[in-house]
Amino acid sequence: MATIQFQLNGVAASVDTDPDQALLDVLRGRLGITSPHFGCGAGECGACYVMVGDRAMASCDMPMWSVATKDVVTVEGLGAVEHPHPLQRAFISEQAMQCGYCVSGILISAAALLRRNPSPTEADVRTALDRNLCRCGSHNRMVRAVLRAASEMAMS
Repeated sequence: MATIQFQLNGVAASVDTDPDQALLDVLRGRLGITSPHFGCGAGECGACYVMVGDRAMASCDMPMWSVATKDVVTVEGLGAVEHPHPLQRAFISEQAMQCGYCVSGILISAAALLRRNPSPTEADVRTALDRNLCRCGSHNRMVRAVLRAASEMAMS
């Protein structure tokens, strides 16, 4: 056991855990963060993505020791019902989700992209979302939503 300290959605977090335990397990099982989902368990589908710094990363195979002192953001940290993030508003406006299982990871991938590149092209968005699997076939609407959010953010 070790005490791992990190920033979670802008708030200091400290967890006594096995340093090799997956971040996803700690987020969901110990900290009550439910937006990242277990998908493939191998970091390949994007359902468990969280943002570490300015990169979307798979939390299912990320050991806790690797987030020590780092800033981790989940969908809960993007926005709230009262003040949603522009991406959240755009996804709703564009009806860019169906079952919703993949959406938190896609929102994180999009947020990481917009953090690095506030004016992405459609090709940039498609590349950023390429690692996220969506079985519902909503990718075109998701791309439109990310571009819409980027435009909104540029105007504010």
